[in-house]
Amino acid sequence: MLFNSIDFVIFIPIVFLIYWLLNSHLRAQNLFVAISSYVFYGWWDYRFLFLIFFSTVVDFYIAKNMQKYRDPKVRKLLLVCSLFTNLGLLGVFKYYNFFVENFNQAFTFLGYHVNGSSLNIVLPVGISFYTFQTLSYTIDVYRSKLQPTPNFVSFAAFVSFFPQLVAGPIERATNLLPQFYKSRKFEYTNAVDGLRQILWGLFKKMVIADNCALYADMIFNNSESYSGSTLALGAVFFAFQIYGDFSGYSDIAIGTSRLFGFNLMQNFAFPYFSRDVAEFWRRWHISLSTWFRDYLYIPLGGSRYHKVRNVFVIFLVSGFWHGANWTFIIWGAINALYFIPLLLAKRNRVNTSIVAENKRLPSPKELFNIITTFSLVTIAWVFFRAESISHALIFIKDMFSLDLLSLPVYSIRKLIYPIVVLLAFFVVVEWFGRKDKYAIENLLKNKFTPIRWAFYTLIIFLIGMYMQTEETPFIYFQF
Repeated sequence: MLFNSIDFVIFIPIVFLIYWLLNSHLRAQNLFVAISSYVFYGWWDYRFLFLIFFSTVVDFYIAKNMQKYRDPKVRKLLLVCSLFTNLGLLGVFKYYNFFVENFNQAFTFLGYHVNGSSLNIVLPVGISFYTFQTLSYTIDVYRSKLQPTPNFVSFAAFVSFFPQLVAGPIERATNLLPQFYKSRKFEYTNAVDGLRQILWGLFKKMVIADNCALYADMIFNNSESYSGSTLALGAVFFAFQIYGDFSGYSDIAIGTSRLFGFNLMQNFAFPYFSRDVAEFWRRWHISLSTWFRDYLYIPLGGSRYHKVRNVFVIFLVSGFWHGANWTFIIWGAINALYFIPLLLAKRNRVNTSIVAENKRLPSPKELFNIITTFSLVTIAWVFFRAESISHALIFIKDMFSLDLLSLPVYSIRKLIYPIVVLLAFFVVVEWFGRKDKYAIENLLKNKFTPIRWAFYTLIIFLIGMYMQTEETPFIYFQF
């Protein structure tokens, strides 16, 4: 079920009303959340409900047995079982064909004919997200950072919580699971803030991301026909497409959770205002980058020893997490190459506060650093979007040709004026709302009521004006 679908528009009010009618009945609310989440996920394909239920059962009982058996060897064996089960399922559905195809190609290159057969399987939506979420539970129980829950329903609701089930944020058990144990009361202010955030998330997705996608797809799919400046424009459109799409999903997920009395972690913190790549990665997909930091980077040694190796591993794994394609791995490697010089120079923690924190406009130096960082990130995005490594390399080579400084082709210029204006409006709203977690809240805080409603009306009008005629899935559903 898509957030930008009629099905969800019907689904959410029904769930909301029944949920709050169960007020003061915590167990009933949790059971209803779990059932609603399974309906939400099964709406896409009910056959894959077994996978999420299986992972839930396995990790619930593994964690219980970690508490029962205090022998370190037994606990480690149980953790290995959890890792093997969850990563094994992820590996089969997401990476099996990738490894088989590359295995065949490697032996063919060496002069041997190997015919490993691939599988005709569908990638379950959100499997990368809920796999990491449930793994955070067993790892934290193993580390004694969290007591295993005795309540299977609460745990099932945590694993399958529908607002963030298929594209995050990837919640930690230490943050979200305890919220299922606490009594939740309806709070009008929190619900209104949630609706405001949902509205801004829909604008990001349906106006910014989907319209940027039209031109990004047009340019990437016919890149051999366009000038360097047009290709650069296509890369910029994709940069805003993926940001609007993914952060828009996160805003809708966080806002929807607030309607039900839950608080999810912030997943994006205005990443395109970053002044270096290290700051960008502290502000982009925060739930994933901190997951890798806590469960992979630090166990590998963190910054204490082999820090360059550890950073490279993190970025390569992050790229591979995004998809079974060499383009994602190269994308991860490029970001590692951006990051490592900052790490070695001990400048990866220079920019920790938001840009121009006490000023309305950035300084010339800050503006230069923002543009430079955005340019580097956008070049890396070309590999993320391209169909193959060769396509990405040709795209970048043609982009940096002599006509990079020329105007984009006339046919493109005629089409893009509205989206350029919308992007400018979007950037201005994000800039003036950047001091809060969520731009829309800070921008409208304490504003005169007619001004707030005029802004809401404008956003709704723009959504109605520029929404696509067909429902478009979120990019990160494929991961």
